[in-house]
Order: sequence, then structure tokens, then C-alpha cells
Amino acid sequence: MNRTEIMYMEIGCFLCCFCGWVLNCSTLPTEYWNFSEVGDAVVTTVNYFSNLWMDCVSDTTGVSDCKYYPSMMALPVFLHVCRALTIVSVILGFWGAVLTLIGMKCTKIGGSELANARVMFAAALTYLASGFSGMVVYSWWGHKTRAQYVDQNYKPQKFEIGAAVFVGWGGSSLIIAGSAVMCYFSGKEGLRSSSNRSQTPTESYITATSRGGYLTAPTRTIYMKPASSRHTTVILPSRVQTSLENKRPIRPQRPQTEMHRTHNNRINRTSAPTNMDSYV
Repeated sequence: MNRTEIMYMEIGCFLCCFCGWVLNCSTLPTEYWNFSEVGDAVVTTVNYFSNLWMDCVSDTTGVSDCKYYPSMMALPVFLHVCRALTIVSVILGFWGAVLTLIGMKCTKIGGSELANARVMFAAALTYLASGFSGMVVYSWWGHKTRAQYVDQNYKPQKFEIGAAVFVGWGGSSLIIAGSAVMCYFSGKEGLRSSSNRSQTPTESYITATSRGGYLTAPTRTIYMKPASSRHTTVILPSRVQTSLENKRPIRPQRPQTEMHRTHNNRINRTSAPTNMDSYV
């Protein structure tokens, strides 16, 4: 994939994750996590519904009365865990959006391409953790509500799964799907670039373009690097090497008679006396 396709993919994944995060946030103030109806007649029906924070009741006139849970210490562990995971999901989704806006290729806020890919990979992991946290909460809540409803020995009032749980399932699924695609592409780009930089090849090859295509041939030229590094062998095309050898200046050779005459003159040359007193 080229840079433009990756950019549009990042935008699509971000919108998918952001919409899922908004849906998860909308379930926090919603009262209809589970509900129950008492009464067969329309005029005498009373609705009971509750969520993570309160219990509510409404009658046929539309008047509802909600009451917060009296004490945190008296609440079951199940409710505490659901509260904690829901808040963690919202916080992680917020920071995932921040990291995505920094690392996206279309925003031009981050640094190099490698740095942006790593930031996007971190954002994808953050979104993935947010989606799984929300999925655990809504799945656990729905499973417990259904188990109590089908249990014949459960004597208290039975509730059904509310609309907020279904909205949470949809939002968490959007976050997981978008973050998984984002994690694959950004991780592939960021981790591959870092692995390529960590490799230290023993030989480097330079490929030059020739008329017929790309040709390589070994040469005798070895360029030395500093003592801390290794030798680097430069591979040049055969045609380029032949042309370079043809351009070298050729020294004209002297005839053998001239070389012999010069050698005899050097031998017959009289040497100067070393004692300079004879000339005084």
C-alpha cells in the first residue's frame, strides 16, 4: 500500500474507533442497563430499571423516581469491577484518540514516518485495550442478567437485558475492529522499519543503470571505512568498468634501442671527484 492508501485507512479506522468510543460513553448515564415490568394491564404496569449507579422506577404516567445506591461498601464486587472497567475503557479511548491525531499521516503533527507509525501502533494498542475492557463489562453484565432470568431458583425480581448493553456491545465491536486493522498496518510499517535499521550487512552493493538493464560485476576497488566498521565492496556494472579502463591514459613505450642507449650513457658517465682540494 502506498502512502495515500494508508492515510485513508488511518482516517477510516479512527472514525470507527471514535464512534465506538462515543457509544460506550453514552451508556454511562443511561439507566436502561436492565429493566423489568410488573403488571399485566397497561394502566397498572410499573417499570423497574437500573444501571451502574442507581435504581429507578416509573409508572404508567411517565413519572420516574431514581435512587442512588446507598453505600459503596455494601455493593457487590461485580458492580465495582464493572464500574472500574467502564471508566478505564473511556479513559483509554480518550488517549487513543489523542495518540491517533498525533500519529496520523494527514495531520502532520508528528515527526518522521517511522515515528508516526510507532505512535499509531501505540494508539491502536490503546484503543484495543479500551474495546476489550468495554466488551468484558457488557458481556459480563448481560451474562449475569440472563443467568438470573433463566434460573428457576432465583427468587428476587428478575430483570432483562437493557438497551444500554446492546449499545455497548456495538461500540466495543467498532473499537476492536478499527483498532485491529490499525494495529496491523501501523505495526507492519513501524516494526519492519526498525528491523531494517538494526541489520548491519557485511557488504554493500551499488547497482547502476545501464542501457540493457541492471548489471552488477565485482571490481577490485575496496573503499575502507573507519576502523570501527567493516570493509565495503562497491560493485560496478561491467560496461561502466570497461569504459573506465578504456579512458585510462596509456604511457608510450620507448624503443629498445633508445632505452639501451640511455642505459649506456648512464654507465659511461664520469663521476665527479669527491676530493675538492685538487681544484684549488
